[in-house]
Amino acid sequence: MARFGCHERNFLRSFAIGAVLVAGLGARLAAAAPPPPRSAILEVAATGRILQAQDPDGLRHPASLTKLMTLYMTFQALRDRRIAMDELVPVSAHAASMQPTKLGLVPGTRITVHQAILGLITRSANDAAVALGELLGGSEARFAQMMTLRAHALGMRRTNFVNASGLPAAEQWTTARDMALLARRLISDFPQYYPLFSTPSFTFRGQTVLNLDRMLKLYPGVDGLKTGFVDASGRNLVTSGVRSGVRLVGVEFGARSWPRAYGGMADLLNAGYLALNIPAPGPAREMTASAAPVLPSLIARAHAETVVRRPPLPAAPVRRVASLRRVASLRQVPARWAIQVGSFRTRPAALRAASSARRAASLGKIHLERVAIRGGWLWRAQVTGFTEHEAYGACGRIAHRRTGCLVVRSESARRYARG
Repeated sequence: MARFGCHERNFLRSFAIGAVLVAGLGARLAAAAPPPPRSAILEVAATGRILQAQDPDGLRHPASLTKLMTLYMTFQALRDRRIAMDELVPVSAHAASMQPTKLGLVPGTRITVHQAILGLITRSANDAAVALGELLGGSEARFAQMMTLRAHALGMRRTNFVNASGLPAAEQWTTARDMALLARRLISDFPQYYPLFSTPSFTFRGQTVLNLDRMLKLYPGVDGLKTGFVDASGRNLVTSGVRSGVRLVGVEFGARSWPRAYGGMADLLNAGYLALNIPAPGPAREMTASAAPVLPSLIARAHAETVVRRPPLPAAPVRRVASLRRVASLRQVPARWAIQVGSFRTRPAALRAASSARRAASLGKIHLERVAIRGGWLWRAQVTGFTEHEAYGACGRIAHRRTGCLVVRSESARRYARG
Protein backbone atom coordinates (compact mmCIF):
# COMPACT_ATOMS: atom_id res chain seq x y z
CA MET A 1 0.00 0.00 0.00
CA ALA A 2 1.38 3.40 -0.92
CA ARG A 3 2.44 5.68 1.94
CA PHE A 4 2.25 9.46 1.88
CA GLY A 5 4.39 11.90 3.75
CA CYS A 6 3.18 14.85 5.76
CA HIS A 7 3.36 17.27 2.81
CA GLU A 8 1.48 14.90 0.55
CA ARG A 9 -1.25 14.36 3.18
CA ASN A 10 -1.59 18.12 3.71
CA PHE A 11 -1.82 18.65 -0.04
CA LEU A 12 -4.50 16.00 -0.44
CA ARG A 13 -6.43 17.42 2.51
CA SER A 14 -6.24 20.94 1.06
CA PHE A 15 -7.23 19.63 -2.37
CA ALA A 16 -10.25 17.80 -0.95
CA ILE A 17 -11.38 20.87 1.01
CA GLY A 18 -10.94 23.03 -2.09
CA ALA A 19 -12.91 20.59 -4.20
CA VAL A 20 -15.78 20.66 -1.70
CA LEU A 21 -15.75 24.46 -1.68
CA VAL A 22 -15.71 24.62 -5.47
CA ALA A 23 -18.52 22.07 -5.69
CA GLY A 24 -20.55 24.02 -3.17
CA LEU A 25 -19.96 27.26 -5.06
CA GLY A 26 -20.93 25.54 -8.31
CA ALA A 27 -24.14 24.27 -6.76
CA ARG A 28 -25.00 27.76 -5.52
CA LEU A 29 -24.25 29.27 -8.91
CA ALA A 30 -26.35 26.59 -10.61
CA ALA A 31 -29.22 27.28 -8.25
CA ALA A 32 -28.96 31.00 -8.91
CA ALA A 33 -28.66 30.60 -12.68
CA PRO A 34 -31.69 31.61 -14.74
CA PRO A 35 -33.79 28.84 -16.27
CA PRO A 36 -32.75 27.61 -19.74
CA PRO A 37 -34.19 29.22 -22.88
CA ARG A 38 -37.79 28.61 -23.88
CA SER A 39 -38.70 25.24 -25.30
CA ALA A 40 -42.16 24.74 -26.79
CA ILE A 41 -44.19 22.62 -29.18
CA LEU A 42 -47.78 22.51 -30.45
CA GLU A 43 -49.27 19.40 -32.02
CA VAL A 44 -52.57 18.14 -33.37
CA ALA A 45 -53.60 15.57 -30.77
CA ALA A 46 -55.10 13.04 -33.19
CA THR A 47 -52.11 12.83 -35.55
CA GLY A 48 -49.08 14.32 -33.82
CA ARG A 49 -48.69 16.86 -36.63
CA ILE A 50 -46.41 19.67 -35.41
CA LEU A 51 -47.84 23.16 -35.92
CA GLN A 52 -45.30 25.19 -33.92
CA ALA A 53 -41.96 24.31 -32.33
CA GLN A 54 -39.03 26.01 -30.60
CA ASP A 55 -36.12 23.85 -29.41
CA PRO A 56 -38.54 20.92 -28.88
CA ASP A 57 -35.75 18.40 -28.13
CA GLY A 58 -33.80 20.50 -25.63
CA LEU A 59 -33.42 18.73 -22.28
CA ARG A 60 -35.41 20.33 -19.45
CA HIS A 61 -36.32 19.46 -15.87
CA PRO A 62 -40.02 18.50 -15.94
CA ALA A 63 -40.87 19.64 -12.39
CA SER A 64 -44.49 18.71 -11.59
CA LEU A 65 -45.11 17.70 -15.20
CA THR A 66 -43.57 14.47 -13.90
CA LYS A 67 -46.96 13.76 -12.34
CA LEU A 68 -48.41 13.24 -15.82
CA MET A 69 -46.43 10.00 -16.00
CA THR A 70 -47.46 9.10 -12.44
CA LEU A 71 -51.06 9.58 -13.56
CA TYR A 72 -50.48 7.57 -16.76
CA MET A 73 -49.21 4.64 -14.66
CA THR A 74 -52.19 5.00 -12.29
CA PHE A 75 -54.74 5.12 -15.12
CA GLN A 76 -53.12 2.06 -16.69
CA ALA A 77 -53.44 0.15 -13.41
CA LEU A 78 -57.10 1.21 -13.16
CA ARG A 79 -57.81 0.14 -16.72
CA ASP A 80 -56.16 -3.24 -16.11
CA ARG A 81 -58.12 -3.62 -12.83
CA ARG A 82 -54.99 -3.97 -10.73
CA ILE A 83 -56.35 -1.19 -8.52
CA ALA A 84 -59.75 0.48 -8.08
CA MET A 85 -60.82 4.08 -7.58
CA ASP A 86 -62.10 3.36 -4.07
CA GLU A 87 -59.03 1.35 -3.05
CA LEU A 88 -57.22 2.74 -0.01
CA VAL A 89 -53.66 4.02 -0.50
CA PRO A 90 -51.38 3.79 2.58
CA VAL A 91 -49.51 6.98 3.48
CA SER A 92 -45.92 6.24 4.51
CA ALA A 93 -43.67 8.54 6.52
CA HIS A 94 -41.65 9.08 3.34
CA ALA A 95 -44.72 10.17 1.37
CA ALA A 96 -45.94 12.45 4.16
CA SER A 97 -42.48 14.10 4.38
CA MET A 98 -42.68 15.54 0.87
CA GLN A 99 -42.40 19.32 0.66
CA PRO A 100 -45.38 21.42 -0.43
CA THR A 101 -47.41 21.59 -2.50
CA LYS A 102 -49.19 18.77 -0.69
CA LEU A 103 -52.47 17.65 0.80
CA GLY A 104 -50.93 17.44 4.26
CA LEU A 105 -51.23 13.66 4.53
CA VAL A 106 -50.38 12.06 7.88
CA PRO A 107 -48.21 8.91 8.17
CA GLY A 108 -50.25 5.79 8.88
CA THR A 109 -53.46 7.17 7.36
CA ARG A 110 -55.03 6.19 4.05
CA ILE A 111 -56.68 7.97 1.15
CA THR A 112 -58.55 6.56 -1.82
CA VAL A 113 -56.97 6.27 -5.26
CA HIS A 114 -59.59 8.74 -6.51
CA GLN A 115 -58.64 11.32 -3.87
CA ALA A 116 -54.96 10.90 -4.67
CA ILE A 117 -55.59 11.38 -8.40
CA LEU A 118 -57.57 14.55 -7.79
CA GLY A 119 -54.84 15.76 -5.43
CA LEU A 120 -52.28 15.42 -8.23
CA ILE A 121 -54.48 17.04 -10.85
CA THR A 122 -55.71 20.01 -8.83
CA ARG A 123 -53.15 20.84 -6.14
CA SER A 124 -50.14 19.01 -7.64
CA ALA A 125 -49.81 17.24 -4.30
CA ASN A 126 -46.35 15.72 -3.85
CA ASP A 127 -47.35 13.56 -0.89
CA ALA A 128 -50.22 12.00 -2.86
CA ALA A 129 -47.92 11.37 -5.84
CA VAL A 130 -45.40 9.47 -3.71
CA ALA A 131 -48.17 7.49 -1.99
CA LEU A 132 -49.48 6.36 -5.40
CA GLY A 133 -45.95 5.53 -6.53
CA GLU A 134 -45.35 3.37 -3.47
CA LEU A 135 -48.68 1.59 -3.99
CA LEU A 136 -47.86 0.75 -7.61
CA GLY A 137 -44.11 0.18 -7.35
CA GLY A 138 -43.45 -0.88 -3.78
CA SER A 139 -41.06 2.03 -3.35
CA GLU A 140 -40.73 5.43 -4.97
CA ALA A 141 -37.33 4.52 -6.46
CA ARG A 142 -38.71 1.36 -8.04
CA PHE A 143 -41.76 3.24 -9.32
CA ALA A 144 -39.48 5.84 -10.94
CA GLN A 145 -37.73 3.03 -12.82
CA MET A 146 -41.10 1.75 -13.98
CA MET A 147 -42.02 5.29 -15.10
CA THR A 148 -38.86 5.58 -17.18
CA LEU A 149 -39.36 2.18 -18.79
CA ARG A 150 -42.95 3.06 -19.68
CA ALA A 151 -41.86 6.44 -21.05
CA HIS A 152 -39.32 4.79 -23.35
CA ALA A 153 -41.91 2.23 -24.46
CA LEU A 154 -44.21 5.11 -25.44
CA GLY A 155 -41.40 6.66 -27.51
CA MET A 156 -40.20 9.27 -24.98
CA ARG A 157 -36.55 8.49 -25.69
CA ARG A 158 -35.01 11.56 -24.03
CA THR A 159 -36.90 11.28 -20.74
CA ASN A 160 -35.64 9.97 -17.39
CA PHE A 161 -37.55 9.94 -14.09
CA VAL A 162 -36.10 9.53 -10.60
CA ASN A 163 -39.15 10.35 -8.47
CA ALA A 164 -42.95 10.36 -8.67
CA SER A 165 -43.56 14.02 -7.87
CA GLY A 166 -41.18 16.17 -9.88
CA LEU A 167 -39.44 17.69 -6.86
CA PRO A 168 -35.93 18.90 -7.86
CA ALA A 169 -33.61 16.11 -9.02
CA ALA A 170 -30.49 16.55 -11.13
CA GLU A 171 -31.07 13.42 -13.24
CA GLN A 172 -34.75 14.03 -14.00
CA TRP A 173 -35.03 15.14 -17.61
CA THR A 174 -37.51 15.38 -20.45
CA THR A 175 -38.24 17.40 -23.59
CA ALA A 176 -41.18 19.35 -24.94
CA ARG A 177 -41.62 16.76 -27.69
CA ASP A 178 -41.69 13.91 -25.18
CA MET A 179 -44.21 15.69 -22.94
CA ALA A 180 -46.49 16.38 -25.91
CA LEU A 181 -46.39 12.68 -26.76
CA LEU A 182 -47.27 11.78 -23.16
CA ALA A 183 -50.19 14.22 -23.16
CA ARG A 184 -51.53 12.81 -26.42
CA ARG A 185 -51.31 9.27 -25.07
CA LEU A 186 -53.08 10.24 -21.84
CA ILE A 187 -55.94 11.62 -23.94
CA SER A 188 -56.13 8.74 -26.43
CA ASP A 189 -55.38 5.81 -24.10
CA PHE A 190 -57.65 6.88 -21.24
CA PRO A 191 -60.68 8.79 -22.55
CA GLN A 192 -62.64 7.58 -19.52
CA TYR A 193 -60.22 9.32 -17.13
CA TYR A 194 -59.04 12.36 -19.10
CA PRO A 195 -62.09 14.49 -18.07
CA LEU A 196 -60.69 14.45 -14.52
CA PHE A 197 -58.10 17.01 -15.68
CA SER A 198 -60.84 19.65 -15.98
CA THR A 199 -61.85 19.27 -12.31
CA PRO A 200 -62.01 22.86 -10.98
CA SER A 201 -61.88 21.83 -7.30
CA PHE A 202 -62.67 19.05 -4.88
CA THR A 203 -63.25 18.76 -1.16
CA PHE A 204 -60.73 16.78 0.87
CA ARG A 205 -61.28 16.31 4.60
CA GLY A 206 -63.11 19.60 4.92
CA GLN A 207 -60.68 21.51 2.70
CA THR A 208 -61.52 23.03 -0.65
CA VAL A 209 -58.68 22.10 -3.00
CA LEU A 210 -58.56 24.37 -6.07
CA ASN A 211 -57.07 23.54 -9.44
CA LEU A 212 -53.81 25.49 -9.93
CA ASP A 213 -54.02 25.42 -13.75
CA ARG A 214 -55.42 28.84 -14.71
CA MET A 215 -55.53 27.93 -18.41
CA LEU A 216 -58.80 26.11 -17.67
CA LYS A 217 -60.48 29.48 -17.15
CA LEU A 218 -58.30 31.79 -19.23
CA TYR A 219 -58.63 30.13 -22.63
CA PRO A 220 -61.93 28.85 -24.13
CA GLY A 221 -61.84 25.14 -24.92
CA VAL A 222 -58.90 24.18 -22.68
CA ASP A 223 -59.73 21.15 -20.52
CA GLY A 224 -56.35 20.04 -18.99
CA LEU A 225 -53.49 19.03 -18.32
CA LYS A 226 -50.73 20.27 -15.88
CA THR A 227 -48.49 23.04 -14.55
CA GLY A 228 -45.01 22.72 -13.06
CA PHE A 229 -42.17 24.80 -11.65
CA VAL A 230 -38.68 24.35 -10.28
CA ASP A 231 -35.99 27.02 -10.31
CA ALA A 232 -33.91 25.08 -12.84
CA SER A 233 -36.68 24.93 -15.44
CA GLY A 234 -38.88 28.00 -14.96
CA ARG A 235 -42.66 27.80 -15.32
CA ASN A 236 -43.83 24.84 -17.39
CA LEU A 237 -47.19 24.03 -18.93
CA VAL A 238 -48.76 21.13 -20.77
CA THR A 239 -52.15 22.15 -22.14
CA SER A 240 -54.83 20.62 -24.34
CA GLY A 241 -58.06 22.04 -25.70
CA VAL A 242 -60.68 21.59 -28.38
CA ARG A 243 -62.12 24.05 -30.89
CA SER A 244 -64.55 23.05 -33.63
CA GLY A 245 -63.82 19.40 -32.91
CA VAL A 246 -60.03 19.78 -33.34
CA ARG A 247 -57.90 19.06 -30.27
CA LEU A 248 -54.44 20.57 -29.90
CA VAL A 249 -51.72 19.78 -27.36
CA GLY A 250 -49.18 22.41 -26.37
CA VAL A 251 -46.06 22.28 -24.18
CA GLU A 252 -44.21 25.31 -22.82
CA PHE A 253 -40.95 25.21 -20.81
CA GLY A 254 -38.95 28.05 -19.31
CA ALA A 255 -41.34 30.99 -18.83
CA ARG A 256 -40.06 33.55 -16.30
CA SER A 257 -43.50 34.12 -14.75
CA TRP A 258 -46.95 32.54 -14.77
CA PRO A 259 -48.51 35.37 -16.80
CA ARG A 260 -45.81 34.80 -19.44
CA ALA A 261 -46.38 31.05 -19.34
CA TYR A 262 -50.14 31.38 -19.78
CA GLY A 263 -49.75 34.09 -22.39
CA GLY A 264 -47.20 32.04 -24.31
CA MET A 265 -49.49 29.04 -24.32
CA ALA A 266 -52.41 31.17 -25.51
CA ASP A 267 -50.23 32.49 -28.35
CA LEU A 268 -49.31 28.92 -29.30
CA LEU A 269 -52.94 27.83 -29.42
CA ASN A 270 -54.04 30.94 -31.31
CA ALA A 271 -51.32 30.39 -33.92
CA GLY A 272 -52.25 26.73 -34.26
CA TYR A 273 -55.94 27.32 -34.84
CA LEU A 274 -55.13 30.14 -37.25
CA ALA A 275 -52.89 27.80 -39.23
CA LEU A 276 -55.73 25.28 -39.40
CA ASN A 277 -58.20 28.02 -40.48
CA ILE A 278 -60.42 27.33 -37.49
CA PRO A 279 -62.39 30.45 -36.45
CA ALA A 280 -62.19 31.88 -32.95
CA PRO A 281 -65.15 31.13 -30.67
CA GLY A 282 -66.58 34.64 -31.02
CA PRO A 283 -67.32 36.70 -27.94
CA ALA A 284 -65.23 34.57 -25.59
CA ARG A 285 -62.02 36.49 -24.87
CA GLU A 286 -58.76 35.06 -26.13
CA MET A 287 -55.62 35.93 -24.22
CA THR A 288 -52.28 36.88 -25.74
CA ALA A 289 -49.00 37.33 -23.94
CA SER A 290 -49.36 41.11 -23.96
CA ALA A 291 -52.85 40.90 -22.47
CA ALA A 292 -52.09 38.23 -19.87
CA PRO A 293 -53.35 39.33 -16.47
CA VAL A 294 -50.88 39.56 -13.62
CA LEU A 295 -51.86 36.51 -11.62
CA PRO A 296 -50.71 35.72 -8.09
CA SER A 297 -47.98 33.09 -7.98
CA LEU A 298 -49.63 29.97 -6.60
CA ILE A 299 -46.41 27.94 -6.50
CA ALA A 300 -43.64 29.97 -4.95
CA ARG A 301 -40.66 27.77 -5.81
CA ALA A 302 -40.98 24.05 -6.43
CA HIS A 303 -43.01 24.30 -3.28
CA ALA A 304 -46.01 26.22 -2.03
CA GLU A 305 -48.02 26.46 1.13
CA THR A 306 -49.90 23.41 2.32
CA VAL A 307 -53.63 23.59 1.66
CA VAL A 308 -55.23 26.12 4.00
CA ARG A 309 -57.97 24.60 6.10
CA ARG A 310 -61.37 26.17 5.51
CA PRO A 311 -64.66 25.07 7.00
CA PRO A 312 -66.82 23.37 4.37
CA LEU A 313 -69.66 25.44 3.00
CA PRO A 314 -73.04 24.24 4.27
CA ALA A 315 -74.95 22.43 1.59
CA ALA A 316 -78.37 23.84 0.85
CA PRO A 317 -81.01 21.15 1.40
CA VAL A 318 -82.73 20.33 -1.88
CA ARG A 319 -85.61 17.88 -2.05
CA ARG A 320 -85.36 15.07 -4.57
CA VAL A 321 -87.63 15.81 -7.51
CA ALA A 322 -88.40 13.81 -10.60
CA SER A 323 -87.51 16.45 -13.16
CA LEU A 324 -84.03 17.92 -13.59
CA ARG A 325 -85.72 21.06 -14.88
CA ARG A 326 -87.40 21.35 -11.48
CA VAL A 327 -83.98 21.08 -9.79
CA ALA A 328 -82.67 23.83 -12.05
CA SER A 329 -85.50 26.11 -10.95
CA LEU A 330 -84.50 25.67 -7.29
CA ARG A 331 -80.87 26.74 -7.79
CA GLN A 332 -79.67 29.85 -6.08
CA VAL A 333 -76.57 30.24 -8.32
CA PRO A 334 -77.23 32.15 -11.57
CA ALA A 335 -77.22 29.83 -14.58
CA ARG A 336 -75.05 32.00 -16.83
CA TRP A 337 -72.85 29.36 -18.43
CA ALA A 338 -73.11 27.26 -21.56
CA ILE A 339 -71.34 24.37 -23.24
CA GLN A 340 -70.40 24.56 -26.91
CA VAL A 341 -69.93 21.39 -28.94
CA GLY A 342 -68.84 22.72 -32.31
CA SER A 343 -69.45 24.99 -35.27
CA PHE A 344 -71.18 23.61 -38.36
CA ARG A 345 -71.86 24.66 -41.92
CA THR A 346 -75.58 23.87 -41.71
CA ARG A 347 -78.26 24.47 -39.11
CA PRO A 348 -79.50 20.83 -39.13
CA ALA A 349 -75.97 19.57 -38.36
CA ALA A 350 -75.64 22.04 -35.49
CA LEU A 351 -79.09 21.07 -34.18
CA ARG A 352 -78.17 17.37 -34.18
CA ALA A 353 -74.94 18.07 -32.26
CA ALA A 354 -76.68 20.32 -29.72
CA SER A 355 -79.50 17.80 -29.23
CA SER A 356 -77.02 15.01 -28.59
CA ALA A 357 -75.15 17.20 -26.09
CA ARG A 358 -78.42 18.13 -24.38
CA ARG A 359 -79.26 14.45 -23.91
CA ALA A 360 -75.80 13.72 -22.48
CA ALA A 361 -75.97 16.72 -20.14
CA SER A 362 -79.56 15.94 -18.98
CA LEU A 363 -80.04 19.66 -18.37
CA GLY A 364 -80.17 22.97 -20.19
CA LYS A 365 -81.62 24.42 -23.39
CA ILE A 366 -80.47 24.01 -26.97
CA HIS A 367 -79.09 27.23 -28.45
CA LEU A 368 -78.00 27.69 -32.07
CA GLU A 369 -76.11 30.80 -33.10
CA ARG A 370 -75.37 31.92 -36.65
CA VAL A 371 -71.98 33.66 -37.02
CA ALA A 372 -70.28 35.18 -40.04
CA ILE A 373 -66.86 33.93 -41.16
CA ARG A 374 -64.77 34.65 -44.21
CA GLY A 375 -66.77 33.54 -47.22
CA GLY A 376 -69.88 32.33 -45.46
CA TRP A 377 -71.61 31.41 -42.21
CA LEU A 378 -71.27 28.90 -39.41
CA TRP A 379 -73.78 27.63 -36.87
CA ARG A 380 -72.57 27.28 -33.29
CA ALA A 381 -74.15 24.42 -31.34
CA GLN A 382 -74.59 25.19 -27.64
CA VAL A 383 -76.54 24.07 -24.60
CA THR A 384 -77.26 26.93 -22.20
CA GLY A 385 -78.64 27.39 -18.69
CA PHE A 386 -75.87 26.00 -16.47
CA THR A 387 -74.05 27.19 -13.41
CA GLU A 388 -70.28 27.13 -13.90
CA HIS A 389 -69.95 23.90 -11.88
CA GLU A 390 -72.75 22.21 -13.86
CA ALA A 391 -71.21 23.30 -17.16
CA TYR A 392 -67.86 21.69 -16.39
CA GLY A 393 -69.59 18.54 -15.19
CA ALA A 394 -71.69 18.37 -18.35
CA CYS A 395 -68.59 18.85 -20.51
CA GLY A 396 -66.97 15.96 -18.66
CA ARG A 397 -69.91 13.67 -19.43
CA ILE A 398 -69.90 14.72 -23.07
CA ALA A 399 -66.14 14.16 -23.30
CA HIS A 400 -66.73 10.52 -22.37
CA ARG A 401 -68.35 10.22 -25.80
CA ARG A 402 -65.21 11.63 -27.45
CA THR A 403 -67.09 14.76 -28.46
CA GLY A 404 -65.34 18.13 -28.32
CA CYS A 405 -66.77 20.45 -25.69
CA LEU A 406 -65.86 23.83 -24.21
CA VAL A 407 -67.35 25.90 -21.40
CA VAL A 408 -68.31 29.53 -22.17
CA ARG A 409 -70.33 32.28 -20.58
CA SER A 410 -73.74 32.20 -22.23
CA GLU A 411 -75.44 35.15 -23.88
CA SER A 412 -79.14 35.76 -23.68
CA ALA A 413 -81.11 33.28 -25.76
CA ARG A 414 -81.85 34.45 -29.26
CA ARG A 415 -84.60 33.52 -31.67
CA TYR A 416 -82.88 30.21 -32.47
CA ALA A 417 -83.18 28.93 -28.89
CA ARG A 418 -85.57 26.12 -28.15
CA GLY A 419 -86.40 24.21 -24.94
